[in-house]
Amino acid sequence: EQAGEGRIMRWLTNRYEKALHWSLHHTRAVTMASLAILAASVGVYYHLGTGFLPEMDEGAFVGDYRMPEGTSLEETNRVLMKVEKILKETPEIESYSRRTGARLALATAEPNFGDFLVKLKRDRKKSAEEVIESFRGRIAETVPVLQIEFAHILEDLIADLVASPQPIEIKVYHPNDATYKALAKEIAEWLPKVPGVVDVVNRTIIIGPAHNFRVDPDKAALAGFGVQDVLDLEGAILDGQVSSSMIRGDRMLGIRVRYPAASRSSSGKLKELLITSPAGQTVPLSSIASIETEEVTHEIRRDNLRNMSAVTARLEGRDLGSTMDEVKARLFKEVRIPPGTDIEFGGQYQIQRESFSGLTMVLLMSMLLIFIILVFEFRSFSHPIAILVATLMCGFGALLALDVTGTTLNISSFMGAIMVVGIVHKNGILMLDSEKEFTAKGLPLQEAIFQAGRRRLRPILMTALATVFGMLPLALGIGSGAQILQPLAIAVIGGVTVSMILSLLITPALFYTLRKRGL
Repeated sequence: EQAGEGRIMRWLTNRYEKALHWSLHHTRAVTMASLAILAASVGVYYHLGTGFLPEMDEGAFVGDYRMPEGTSLEETNRVLMKVEKILKETPEIESYSRRTGARLALATAEPNFGDFLVKLKRDRKKSAEEVIESFRGRIAETVPVLQIEFAHILEDLIADLVASPQPIEIKVYHPNDATYKALAKEIAEWLPKVPGVVDVVNRTIIIGPAHNFRVDPDKAALAGFGVQDVLDLEGAILDGQVSSSMIRGDRMLGIRVRYPAASRSSSGKLKELLITSPAGQTVPLSSIASIETEEVTHEIRRDNLRNMSAVTARLEGRDLGSTMDEVKARLFKEVRIPPGTDIEFGGQYQIQRESFSGLTMVLLMSMLLIFIILVFEFRSFSHPIAILVATLMCGFGALLALDVTGTTLNISSFMGAIMVVGIVHKNGILMLDSEKEFTAKGLPLQEAIFQAGRRRLRPILMTALATVFGMLPLALGIGSGAQILQPLAIAVIGGVTVSMILSLLITPALFYTLRKRGL
């Protein structure tokens, strides 16, 4: 069968024959090596960093900024002009755009909110992460009053879709509003102590002072007012009513009529206002209602009908999984949590956990279905079990490749591991299907396995090498958009490389052991 084989292939075949012969005569050692590989896979998995999306340099990034609550549009613009000056002085930045009182997602916002969309030059010496790190430091020195957090374009898009923009989100729930707001503030002050955590933001939003009108129902009834009547009148006084409309350009604009500013400029002026009831009786507002001034009011956020506050943060130079493990380990020890408080972890961390759970289910179901198909195909359990064990061990190659290259286990690399399952099963089927052919010819079991391995060496090598070289450009990050698929390619290359050895040496030895035991 070596006719037509080149010198390199003949050399590989000779070496493989010796290795296969040794593995078939030392099945106990091969079994122990298989168990060691499975144990090593578990160790590499826990050492490996985890994340949601691969790290990418998209050549652009988004900076979401926030000025202190109550800041006017003019003051916000004055501060942002300093930020624009820093952008213009940064040599790696090609262009930028700014929105104030609006968002990139075409949503309106308060005058103190907005974002920057920054495009980087194609030819630059610094990566996007290095530019962001330098930009963050300069802003902290120049305009410390400004809170700004940075995200990649894809991260910001996903954030707008799922309303969980940051990798880290700590949700605080408590029946008492003051308690969960105070705890959120304390967590926001503590969170920067965790290494790698940046852009910490307390999402408890202050919306300014408020005047609360407390209507006395009895006094209002004597004057001919209902509570709703007072509400309607105060709405007309403060907010006005649209009484007509006009056309300006190609837009229809409403004409709003309300009290002069001098009559509603203070709570004292409001108390002096005369209001007329539906019955025609005119009384001062202060005679039927009191006005309470609340200096600070907050935006109300609810999650599953529970009032809550959230603290968010981003990462710099650290993976999501290890950071969240440290946050969960330290938070309840270093921050005093009042009784009755519920703490939940959301953001991209929650999405990652849900995605990993779904992908794990897909992986297990694919292996189960393939196992069932193999049982019907080979009409025995020894063939499927040997192939399935080899499939489990190929994960070691994928995880090791990710660990060696410093790549996190994320959605992309997880999909690569699922792809490897199909390749490993195909190699095992090639090997053991040939064994059935030689067994049918009357060869002893060990000799049939040996000849099957020798015959399938070339196709298994061709398949593995074609896959490896096909994935190599992606693994090296060559080409537009390659970085998002780079972890997938690395996982596939590592898994296929290891599975090539497993399919040629360990699968035959495991199959031989199972057949000797009567399976």
